[in-house]
Amino acid sequence: MQNELVTIDFRPGPGRALAFGWKRMKENALLFFLVALVIAVIDIPSQSQNYNFTSSDPIKSIHSLLLLAFMILIAPAFNYGADLVFLKGVRGDNVLIKSILDGFKCYLNVVLSNLLAFGLVIIGFVAFIFPGIYIACRLVFTSYLVMDEDMDPVAAVEASWRMTQGHTLKIFLLGILSIFIFLSGILLFIIGVFPALMWIKSSFAALYLSIQKESAPTETLELDAQE
Repeated sequence: MQNELVTIDFRPGPGRALAFGWKRMKENALLFFLVALVIAVIDIPSQSQNYNFTSSDPIKSIHSLLLLAFMILIAPAFNYGADLVFLKGVRGDNVLIKSILDGFKCYLNVVLSNLLAFGLVIIGFVAFIFPGIYIACRLVFTSYLVMDEDMDPVAAVEASWRMTQGHTLKIFLLGILSIFIFLSGILLFIIGVFPALMWIKSSFAALYLSIQKESAPTETLELDAQE
């Protein structure tokens, strides 16, 4: 798909990210809709309530293990690939639907990054709910850094933590607004879930790009100082 060059010229903020994400969503509507459909299908197993590892029925236990393996080993590759498609589309890159499979090109980094981020968030929630939410906000850009910057798991998590410093509240507010957008989509006869998901994904990609642009001069100065 051929896109025009897009200039990210807005300061990071949930409202501005939603506005820019909406604009780019409309301009990439068919591509983003197809990706949203793929995400919805991939996430169906995660909605299953049939996890039963201690069942006396071996079929149920095997079924539960297969579901868990799918969620850990397969779903992240598609979700990270989808994040890359949305990021490229919002940024104005040339992007094709096959990019949703790019998560398998750096498969090990994707799976380990997803496990690392998930583990850190779970530790935060076990400690207390608010630390879990805070950590989730700080690590929200991990998938973009793995897919777009080709970072390994530790580097991606550390980079996301640095990037989001000073922007945690903006990310949290965008997350809260995203919940309302998604719920509104459900109320619109379910079919509204897909535009809602497209808008949410586009908005987070827009926020990432705006924060990336804002932090670029600082990172350049740090590299120059190290040299």
